[in-house]
This record gives sequence, C-alpha cells and structure tokens, in this order.
Amino acid sequence: MVSARNRKGAAVGVAENGNSAVLVTVGHDGKLLDRRSIDLTEGLPTHPHHHEGSWAVGRYLNTPGARALPLADAIALVERVREAASRGAQEALDALAKAVDVQIAHISLRVSPELPPTVEERIRDNRAQTFADTAMYRDAIADAAKARGWAVHWYDRDRVFHDAAKAIGKKDIEAFVQTLGKNMGPPWQAKHKLAAAAAIAASSLSSA
Repeated sequence: MVSARNRKGAAVGVAENGNSAVLVTVGHDGKLLDRRSIDLTEGLPTHPHHHEGSWAVGRYLNTPGARALPLADAIALVERVREAASRGAQEALDALAKAVDVQIAHISLRVSPELPPTVEERIRDNRAQTFADTAMYRDAIADAAKARGWAVHWYDRDRVFHDAAKAIGKKDIEAFVQTLGKNMGPPWQAKHKLAAAAAIAASSLSSA
C-alpha cells in the first residue's frame, strides 16, 4: 500500500510504442508537470523476439529483410537488447526526476499479457513472440522505477480513462485531459492523453 506521504507525490504515465515511449508526469494536484518522449535503445534491433527470434525458428523467412540465424544468436541478441533497454530506462528516469521539481512517487504502465518464462519459449510461442518485445521494454521501465523507489502500477487501456475519472471525481475525463495538454502546447496526441490518464489514475488524486 502506498503511504499517505507518497500518495501526494507526482505520477508518471507511460504510453509505449516498441522501444520508444511517451512519459507524462502529473502532480498530485492535477497539474501537468512534464511531457517527453524517450528511446530505450539505440543502434540495436527493436523487436528481437518478433523478428530475429522468429527467423531463427523458421518463421517469417519469406518476408523482406529476413535472414536465417541460429537460435542461440537470437537469444543472445534479446539479452543484449534487454540490457540496453535497462540502461536506457535508468537514464531516462534519472533525467525526468532531475527535470521535475517535485517528488515522483508513482509510475503507471500498460499491463502485459502473461508470457512464458524463458526467452526461447517466448520466441517459439507464436502468440507470445508478437508482444514479448513490448513487454520487455515495459519491464525495463518498471524495474528502473522500482530502483528509484517509485510505486509501479499497471493499467488496463480499456479502463484507464474510467479509473482516471474516478480518481479525480470528474465525469468528463476526456475534456480534462485535453485541457491539460493545451497549457503545454503541441504535440498532444492520443498517446499523450493515454499517458496522462494513466498518471492521473495512479496518483489517486481524490485521496491525496
């Protein structure tokens, strides 16, 4: 359970797209504090489970750019990308914490479906390999947040706007989130609104 002290801290909402993500930080009073885009890795394949892993087990080899490679090499690549994402997440959250002049206490990420326990199993599983990379990046951000002492929350994309509305007692959460972005200026796209709603829901503003 989050303490009353930590409940009053700011919250970060995350809307990811592969190895990139939008982070929106909202204060416990509902003020928009920060908006930024981050890249967790650079110069590495962005979907090693889905692309290189699939090629290693003979999947999608007829697609443009595909190449055969040993499964062991694909697994090693996943681990390299995971380590790079971990470093990237730590650096990104360090930079965010320094830029925001209030304590951050929460972070909210989209919940991932359950995955097989090993990289090889995730690669071989036709369903799991489609979202294993995204889950890996979310986990990297979550682990970096935990290392900073932030409470990690997992949101359901279909419910997060409802949860945000409940948190601040507003029926028209869409309008509230839209107004948040106007003060900061563009861009304020669907992904920013999603991240803002996730931050609001995580911060439990109505009980701060």
